[in-house]
Amino acid sequence: MSTVATQELDALVRREHFNPHSILGAHTADGGVVIRALRPAASEVKAQLADGSTVELDQIHPGGVFEATVPGLQLPLRYQLEVDYGTVGTFTLDDPYAFSPTLGELDLHLIGEGRHEHLYEKLGAHVRDHEGVRGTAFAVWAPAAHAVSVVGDFNSWDGRLHAMRSLGATGIWELFLPGVEPGARYKYELLTANGQLTLKADPYAFATEVPPQTASVVFTPQHDWSRPDLEWLRRRGERRPLEQPVSIYEVHLGSWRLNTLEDNRPLSYLELADELAAYVKDMGFTHIELLPVMAHPFTGSWGYQVTGYFAPTPRYGPPDDFRQFVDRMHSHDIGVILDWVPAHFPRDEFALARFDGTALYEHDDPRRGFHPDWGTLVFNYGRHEVRNFLISNALFWLREYHADGIRVDAVASMLYLDYSRSEGEWVPNQFGGREDLDAVAFLKELNEVIYGREPG
Repeated sequence: MSTVATQELDALVRREHFNPHSILGAHTADGGVVIRALRPAASEVKAQLADGSTVELDQIHPGGVFEATVPGLQLPLRYQLEVDYGTVGTFTLDDPYAFSPTLGELDLHLIGEGRHEHLYEKLGAHVRDHEGVRGTAFAVWAPAAHAVSVVGDFNSWDGRLHAMRSLGATGIWELFLPGVEPGARYKYELLTANGQLTLKADPYAFATEVPPQTASVVFTPQHDWSRPDLEWLRRRGERRPLEQPVSIYEVHLGSWRLNTLEDNRPLSYLELADELAAYVKDMGFTHIELLPVMAHPFTGSWGYQVTGYFAPTPRYGPPDDFRQFVDRMHSHDIGVILDWVPAHFPRDEFALARFDGTALYEHDDPRRGFHPDWGTLVFNYGRHEVRNFLISNALFWLREYHADGIRVDAVASMLYLDYSRSEGEWVPNQFGGREDLDAVAFLKELNEVIYGREPG
């Protein structure tokens, strides 16, 4: 008979458990080790041990929890699960609940303080080797969620199979999934405080599906930056940009030039690269300023309502093609400035809005959190985790895509609490004024970090 309380097993099966690793995987038992697995619809589950022996697990809960006690063994224990689904087939896999967390104490400390400038390297989906096994490490910030699962192509979008663990007071949920490779589509399934299940795209996803599809996509960059690009960055770091002449050509990639031979489709990143560079060079411009290339749901827009802050829109090609686009611009001695939107974000249910069932990235009070002009939500700059999200995002585009600068959109709407609001529709700051002091502090910190970390 299992030593785990029935209530614990019920919570696990109902996707309500905040720490599935405390039950699943291998644990010390009297005189040995107990192995548990949650495999709904499986007819049989076995554990293949490192010495070649096999142990059959008994089903201890009708929801698909299996367990076996193996005497004489001790932790750490290396094993694989052999899962029999009857006519569907038998599958051998590494147990996700046999691995330690992929985030260390220093990472969690910096995340908790909102000072992790490389946040995009820790949260999101990252293909890596962990404890000798290849897979993808998933991590997401959702402090008010009661439970979180990773769902995707790899588990038939079944939230029971890959529940994440809560890493304490940080609000981070984490899980390492062996065998998940680049190209896999995924989302997070969150159980909110009011008992609702909701599906959310990854705020830190490096790639997304082509709209109207909304899933995140596991992606690992493969682009090798050219020698001219690296030389451009070296020279850029030695320049005094405020003393150099600048002439900027603003362009929306989706409408700059169309392929008339193929139903007037937009040009791809690769098609645009040399063609746009030649035009800009011939016209005497030193830089291009791209209207937002970050992932956004509405094709007919200019891109100012962003849902994927860390992913270039896939409408014109995969992320590495946009890297190649920037590379080619630098090869032609043309700088690349990106329009960047930290002022507001759309209310699409799959994205940031009420991410964990609460106003997480936005203000809860609509007098501060709702933008009347655009029907969007306003970032809560007073929350250090939100500032960290935005600042790490700005650094991401400068570091990972070699952008030469960002143009911050809608600054006036950030600075003034009464922007486009009548009397009684806005909340004064603590001094009774109309200035958004949190936004002012955020913009100051943003400039200090960028100028301090990215010379030129």
